[in-house]
Amino acid sequence: MKLAANLSWLYTEFDFLDRMRECAHDGFKYAECMFPYEHCAELLRDRALEAGVQWVLINAPAGDWGQGDRGLASSPARRNEFKRSIEVAVNYAKVLGVRKVHVLAGAVDLSDDRGMRAAWDCYEENLLWLASTMKNEPIDWLIEPINRFDVPGYLLNRQADAHELLIRLNQPNLGVQMDLYHCLRTEGEVLKALDRYLPSGRVKHMQLAGVPHRDEPGVNEYVAVYDRLTVLGYSGHIGCEYRPKAGTRDGLGWIRSTGFSGTMESSET
Repeated sequence: MKLAANLSWLYTEFDFLDRMRECAHDGFKYAECMFPYEHCAELLRDRALEAGVQWVLINAPAGDWGQGDRGLASSPARRNEFKRSIEVAVNYAKVLGVRKVHVLAGAVDLSDDRGMRAAWDCYEENLLWLASTMKNEPIDWLIEPINRFDVPGYLLNRQADAHELLIRLNQPNLGVQMDLYHCLRTEGEVLKALDRYLPSGRVKHMQLAGVPHRDEPGVNEYVAVYDRLTVLGYSGHIGCEYRPKAGTRDGLGWIRSTGFSGTMESSET
């Protein structure tokens, strides 16, 4: 297991370009972010190299976030925009050395049955196009179940739906990003979910946060999570995607109290 600082959520006390240096100061060797596209990819690469931090995950562009877009993959009217977003993401991933890209599904009107069916059909078609078009790139393209408390109407909100979809599509470069916060908010039984889905090999990235406020991970939930991940042999990255109660640095005590401190000590070649 290797903890990654999500620099869209952590170290917001600092300018984005300085966050790599700050997370490295606290022992993080890996970083992820939601959308890096306001900055030149080469600059982000160089700042990470200077700090000794490795980028491990970004999101593909998800539309106009400020206007409520939460992804493009399930919108039949925006197929061309979705394809352009993938081109942008793969270019950034190449420069940053990122091998995991999260592709957001998008939010839909849950009361519109016909629209829901069209959204699911579009989602599957876009993911198949993505997997085929990018089959020669060393990137895992990830889908993530997201709870509907935080993102009302988000198309994909349950772990079972994500795994059933990937079984159906059967593409080796597609995977699941399992955010334990979203799983806890939607389904509650996170340890059972880990037992069920980690052995499948489809979970290629994880994230965590405290429940229900999406702040620092709590001892009550995450000591047991750490123990279960250890038993199951998970060796991938775990993104720290939470909103600190106060300063980021002041809240990092959870890493030691939950057992995750050992995940700060390993590095990749």
